[in-house]
Amino acid sequence: MTDTLLMKGNEALARAAILAGCDGYFGYPITPQSELLEYMSRELPRAGGVMIQAESELAAINMVYGAAGAGGRVMTSSSSPGISLMQEGLSYIASAELPCLVVNVNRGGPGLGTIQPAQGDYFQATRGGGHGDYHLIVLAPASVQEMADFAYLGFDLADRYRNPVMILADGALGQMMEKVTFPDYDPQQHKLPKPWATTGKTPDRERNIITSLHIEPEQMERINVNLQEKYQRIKAEEVRWEEIQTEDAEILLVAYGLAARIGRRVVELAREAGRRVGLVRPITLYPFPYEPLARLAGHSKLILTVEMNTGQMVQDVRLAVEGRVPVVFHGRTGGMIPSPEEVLEQLEGQLDGSSPRQTEPADMDLKTVKS
Repeated sequence: MTDTLLMKGNEALARAAILAGCDGYFGYPITPQSELLEYMSRELPRAGGVMIQAESELAAINMVYGAAGAGGRVMTSSSSPGISLMQEGLSYIASAELPCLVVNVNRGGPGLGTIQPAQGDYFQATRGGGHGDYHLIVLAPASVQEMADFAYLGFDLADRYRNPVMILADGALGQMMEKVTFPDYDPQQHKLPKPWATTGKTPDRERNIITSLHIEPEQMERINVNLQEKYQRIKAEEVRWEEIQTEDAEILLVAYGLAARIGRRVVELAREAGRRVGLVRPITLYPFPYEPLARLAGHSKLILTVEMNTGQMVQDVRLAVEGRVPVVFHGRTGGMIPSPEEVLEQLEGQLDGSSPRQTEPADMDLKTVKS
């Protein structure tokens, strides 16, 4: 039976994770995602799962490592500083090819920063974040409904590719309340066999050993080659994005998560003013939708990326279009959220030449060129 409830994003994700067959949750409280941990502490044991509030984020991610190695469908959640503390463990998990779900409800930084929403963790999420050559699959929800939907999807992708999956949300999505529907989902039909798990020696096989330590360079290189082949399969099969009114668009907005909700309103306002503006919303930040953006760039005069940071996703947009069209960045930082009106003003300024055109994101040397 399908249920529709009014819930916070954090709680909706937690409920969906339980319905998706989460066997274990290991975490440590931090604003603005603490409701997720609180919901798990109350509801996961009732569903037969294990919930442990660890003594730190370092302990939590290593508990995930152990439980994932034993074959469990397991997860953790935190917010920006806590995710930073988990990076070493995530590198180990990726190398050992263990499936798990990690939720980052992004807050303003750097440092302890603010509890307000931000998107400053894009680089950390999409470039691995820890040491070595590895990637997480990264999903970017833009609604409470997707906070829930991506819990099911995240667990399924993690099991399918034996790879950690991150849901990269933000403080607003974690805290806002919207209607959310929980569809019928039978975890037993989605959970895959895990013959590699450390479940002990059996008459049919020797004991399994899971490790990320490979002293011989030849073996470590084989591990890396295998990982890169897997990432190529993920890029071929799992790119997700959404297009809004791009069919006739001469100007493209590119935004993800909360910024994409703002982008939708910008498209409406621009269309009312006679501007043919469309929106591309990356749903998977890794793998990033390079090819769809490259295709759409061929029909565009200008691309404006909107982010709640100093310019991170804009670098992937520029890689996608390969200089065929100007790419301009507009962002707010520190927990500030751009308004549709200021984004539209920036867009109009670019089109009439009254705003300087940034050729690099704001965290690099700026060069001003005349339109």
